[in-house]
Amino acid sequence: MIKLLPKQEVFFDLFEQQAETVNKGAQCLAELLKDFRNVEDVAFKLKATEHDGDEIAHEIMRKLNTTFVTPLDREDIHSLTSALDDILDYIETASDRMALYEIKEPTEASIKLSAILAKSTELTLQAVCGLRDMKNAKTIHEVCIEINRLENQGDQINRAALAELFKMIDKPVEALKWREIYGHIETAIDKCEEVAEIIEATLLKNA
Repeated sequence: MIKLLPKQEVFFDLFEQQAETVNKGAQCLAELLKDFRNVEDVAFKLKATEHDGDEIAHEIMRKLNTTFVTPLDREDIHSLTSALDDILDYIETASDRMALYEIKEPTEASIKLSAILAKSTELTLQAVCGLRDMKNAKTIHEVCIEINRLENQGDQINRAALAELFKMIDKPVEALKWREIYGHIETAIDKCEEVAEIIEATLLKNA
């Protein structure tokens, strides 16, 4: 039965749970790259975390399909949920590739990128939590600006890292492995910026 007057808090609860799960995954990846041990175990743990995130995303979509009145535009709810889910997908894929490719030690660039990602997901969680009370629009906007700054920083690190990979003429396979891993982490950072853009657009609509 379609619920005409749902509890608005349910959606915000689920958004926050999803963002918390994303942040948990990013922190786990950053810790792995700082202390590179038990890679396969961490990859397995992140796969479970990604599964938890999928379950939350599916629950949001179920609520969206059975709720007539929603706290935000349906398109924004769908976009926000999908972007958050994508962040966790790329995090899990990055760790999976490290295990699959039997990476022996992290690069300096991967450590820096994962740290930026971890900070970006912390801020993403803050921004998502801010949606519950849009009177704090100015604070949320400042958080979104910082997410954008971190994305630019991550892009610079990724570009420099790729330039170094092209110099690895004697280790082409290693270069290809890291190119893919960098790409997954960088895309996860990009998706954080996408979430920030969705949130800022939502704030404007509800101003």
